Amino acid sequence: MHKLNQSSVFEEFLHKKFVGQKRFSIEGAEALIPALDNLIERGTEFGVEEYVMGMAHRGRLNVLANVFNKTYDAIFSEFTGKVYEDSLFDGDVKYHLGYTSEVVADTGNHVKLTLAPNPSHLEAVDPVVSGISRSKIDFELGGDNSKLVPIQIHGDAAIAGQGVVYEVIQMSRLAGYKTGGTLHIVINNQIGFTTNYLDARSSTYCTDVAKTTLSPVFHVNGDDVEALVQTVQIALEYRQKFKNDVFIDILCYRKYGHNEGDEPKFTQPKLYKAIAKHSSPREIYLKRLISEGVLSAQEGKDMLKEFDDMLQDRLEDAKQIKKAKVTDFLQERWEGFRPATEKDFDSSPKTGYPKKKLVALGHKLATLPEGKKYFRKIVKLLKDRVGMLETNTLDWGMAEMLAYATLLEEGYPVRISGQDVARGTFSHRHAVIKTEDTEEEIITLNNLSDKQAEFTIYNSLLSEYGVLGFDYGYAFNTPNGLTIWEAQFGDFNNGAQIMIDQFISAAEDKWHTQNGLVMLLPHGYEGMGSEHSSGRMERYLQLCADLNMQIVNSTTPANMFHVLRRQLHRDFRKPLVVFTPKKLLRYNKAVSTVDELANGVFQEVIDDSSAKAKDVDTVVFVSGKFYYDIIEEKEKIGAGENIAVIRVEQLYPVPHKQMDAIVDKYGKDAKYIWAQEEPGNMGAWSHMLRHYRTVQLEVASRLDSASPASGSPKVHAIRQQAILDELMSNIKEKV
Repeated sequence: MHKLNQSSVFEEFLHKKFVGQKRFSIEGAEALIPALDNLIERGTEFGVEEYVMGMAHRGRLNVLANVFNKTYDAIFSEFTGKVYEDSLFDGDVKYHLGYTSEVVADTGNHVKLTLAPNPSHLEAVDPVVSGISRSKIDFELGGDNSKLVPIQIHGDAAIAGQGVVYEVIQMSRLAGYKTGGTLHIVINNQIGFTTNYLDARSSTYCTDVAKTTLSPVFHVNGDDVEALVQTVQIALEYRQKFKNDVFIDILCYRKYGHNEGDEPKFTQPKLYKAIAKHSSPREIYLKRLISEGVLSAQEGKDMLKEFDDMLQDRLEDAKQIKKAKVTDFLQERWEGFRPATEKDFDSSPKTGYPKKKLVALGHKLATLPEGKKYFRKIVKLLKDRVGMLETNTLDWGMAEMLAYATLLEEGYPVRISGQDVARGTFSHRHAVIKTEDTEEEIITLNNLSDKQAEFTIYNSLLSEYGVLGFDYGYAFNTPNGLTIWEAQFGDFNNGAQIMIDQFISAAEDKWHTQNGLVMLLPHGYEGMGSEHSSGRMERYLQLCADLNMQIVNSTTPANMFHVLRRQLHRDFRKPLVVFTPKKLLRYNKAVSTVDELANGVFQEVIDDSSAKAKDVDTVVFVSGKFYYDIIEEKEKIGAGENIAVIRVEQLYPVPHKQMDAIVDKYGKDAKYIWAQEEPGNMGAWSHMLRHYRTVQLEVASRLDSASPASGSPKVHAIRQQAILDELMSNIKEKV
C-alpha cells in the first residue's frame, strides 16, 4: 500500500503542479510500482544482485522516483526546463534519460539498478538492455546470469507492432546473446496513441510473440495489486530456475490521453467515459484494506497527505536548482575516461607493437593443434599467412587478426558479432577454424598466452537492428574492450537505421554517454549491383557533428591495424565506422609490412610518395579502394606525373591539419579534385565540400543517381571508366 500510495500521489501531484506538461502518466497501471519494488526485494532471496531495465515513456518518471530513488527535486527541476551546465550540450527530455542507483532491500542486501536511456522509438532500447546485461554478466558477475535479471517494460501496441521485439526474442537463447532470461512486463492499456487494440494486431494477445520461444505468459488484472505482486514472484522464480524469458501482461487502462495534453475523447469517447467513472488501483486497494480491518479510512487519508506534503517540500527545493545536469547512466563503469576535444584528433596516438612479438603472434595465429583433420584449403591459407611474415607482405586479413591478437595480449577483450563473421563474408578472416570430421571449433586467437584476454566471435541471427543494438549495449558496459558489429555487406546497415540515428550518432550529445562500438561495413564498387556496392557513407557523414563519431575508409592493412588499436589506446571512446573493402582483401598492392605495424600510427591522410611537388599541378583527394583504381589507370596510360593522388583515410573528424599540409606542399594554385566512385549525391563529396574550405574542390564522380549502383557489370565498367577518363584528362604531356 505504501508503494501504491507513492505511485498514485506522485502522478496526481505532477498533474496539479505541471498542468499540461508531458509526463506519460502511469495512472491506470500504478500497480507496476509495488510490483517492481517487490521484484527487487524478492530477488535478493534468489541471489539477484542487479537489474538492468529498459522501458519507454509511460510510467518512467514514476519508476525513476519510486523504484530507483531518483530524488523528487531533481525530477521536478527537469519539469521547469532549465539550461544545462554545459552550454553546448543538447540533452534530452526527462522521460528519455537513463539512471543507475543502488537500493538496500529489507534483507539488508544491496541491489544495483540500471535504467538504460532510450529515444522515442518504442522498443529500440530492448536489444541495448540485453547487450548491457550480457556485458555485466561476462565481466562483472563471473558469467553467472542468476545474479542479474534484465527487465523490459513494453506497451501493448509496441510489443505487438515493433519487429525488433521479435528479433530480441529470437536472440534470447543464442550463445552470443543470451542473458539467462528476460522479464517482460507489458503495460497493456488497450490502446496505442489513438489506435484501438482491435486495429493494433491480428493476434489474440499482444504478448503472442512469446510463443516464439514457448515462454510463459501471465495475464493479470492491473486493478489487483496483490495478484500482480504474486505473479511477479512466480515469474522471477521461473526465470531463475529455467533461465527463460517470462511475460507479464498487465491488463489495465490509460487515465489520460497518450500524453497529458492530448484529448482521448476525440477517438475513444465510450472508453474514456468508462475510465472517468473507474476507481484508481489505490482507491480499490484502500477500500479492500479498510474492509479487512488492515487500515482505517483516516490512515489512508493521512498517507496521502503526508506524501503530498513531502512532494511539495521537494518542489520548493527544486526551485533553488539553477541549472540542469545530465550524468552518464553508467558513470561508475566509465570512471577515468574524459570527453574528447578537437585537439585529440590533430594526430593519432602511437599504436605500434614490438616487431618480434608481432611475428611470434603471427605464427601462433597460423598454428593449429596437431592430431586433428583440417580442410586442406584452410591448411594452405594458414601456411600462406606464415609466408606473409617471412616475405614481409601482410594482407588485410592478417593485419586485422594481428590487431586483435595484440589487443588481447595487452589485456583488452575482443568481441565480434554479425552475419557470418567467424569466417568473414569474403573468407578473409577465418577467426574460427573447424575440423573436417567433427566440426570442432579452433580459435587460435585464444591460444596466444596464459595472460591474454578472451576473444569471442559469434555468427549472428539474420538481424541488423537487434544485433547492432545488442552490440551497442555491450560496448556501453565494456569501455575497456573492443566490441565490433560487422555487416554482411555495408548497405545492410540500413536495416538498423534507428540504432544509428537515435543511439550511435546522438547518445553522447543527448545523454552524456560514451561508447566505443566499431561498425565494419564492406563498401566498394566492383560491379556487384545496387545492393552490394555502397555502405551509404553519406548518411553517416551527414550525422557527423560535435566529434560524435569516427568515419574511416582505409586503403592499407596497416591502417586497419592501427585504427582498431587506436580505439582502445585513448582515454576517451567514440563509435568507429570503418568502410572495409572487398577487392582489397586479396589485392596484391594492398599489403603492408610488419614494420608498418610495429612502428607506425594510423595515418589520417596518406601522401602520394611517387609525386614530386614541383611537377604537380593537379591534386586528387580520394578515399578507399578507388585510390587503387586511379593508380592502375595512371600505370596503364604510363603518364600523369603532374597528378598527385592523396588518400583521405579518415573522413570524420575531417583531418584539416593533415590536408592543409598537403595543400602547403603542392600549393594553392594547383587544381584540387575530390574523386569518388559513388554518385555525386552519395559518398563523401558533399561532406568534403561543406567541411573542407581551404581550397576550392572540384568533383569527379558518377552522375547523381537514385540507386547506389548499376545492376549490370558492363554498365558499371563504363561508368567507372568515365570517372577515370575525367581524371586522366588532367594529364599534361612532358615538355
